[in-house]
Amino acid sequence: MCGRFAQRKPSHELLNVARVIVPFTPNVPPNYNVAPTDPAIVIKADPRTGQREGEVMKWGLIPAWSKTGKMDRPTFNAKSETAASSATFRNAFKSRRCLVPVDAFYEWKKLDAKTKQPYAIGRADGQPLTLAGLWDGWKMPDGKWLHTFTILTTTPNSVMAEIHDRMPVVLEEKDYAVWLGEAEGDPATLLKPCPAEWLKVWKVSARVGSVKNNDLNLLDEIS
Repeated sequence: MCGRFAQRKPSHELLNVARVIVPFTPNVPPNYNVAPTDPAIVIKADPRTGQREGEVMKWGLIPAWSKTGKMDRPTFNAKSETAASSATFRNAFKSRRCLVPVDAFYEWKKLDAKTKQPYAIGRADGQPLTLAGLWDGWKMPDGKWLHTFTILTTTPNSVMAEIHDRMPVVLEEKDYAVWLGEAEGDPATLLKPCPAEWLKVWKVSARVGSVKNNDLNLLDEIS
């Protein structure tokens, strides 16, 4: 799964992973501990122009058909194996796929019945990771639209298998066009674990477990 991540770099650097040229004006401060229901930067193709653009969306997908804007189950992750057929995610999978640029995501390794060790996982070359996401729009009672997103997960590669039995889908740049619907291809073929050598994994402080903690030190490696 992927239940926390960090967007540390300035927005223009995060958006540059997908060569976004459309101006992005929201003043989004760094978030070192993004949690479900938090706002975060995602990249999508504008359905009117086809251009890639950045947008701030709420983490935790609410499908357009929801009557209340609330879901019975968490929707911050979607399983790759079932996203295309799930009532919650299938419409978004068909036509509203997005990219989620992150500096790192966090995962917890179970050490014993009472203890878990958090890890940060980033790209080995220090560049942002680009996670595969889905987005949707829900019309609120006041007529405004709420845009939300989810992150797709898959089976772990050899590095992540040491920590958890799931990991987010990490995309490479050559696949962005297919994932965003700009080029022909089957997006389902991209839903697989990335090569282990892409990733760097390091232990971080248990402070990351509290959403009240949100500072650069959360990404510091501990011995």
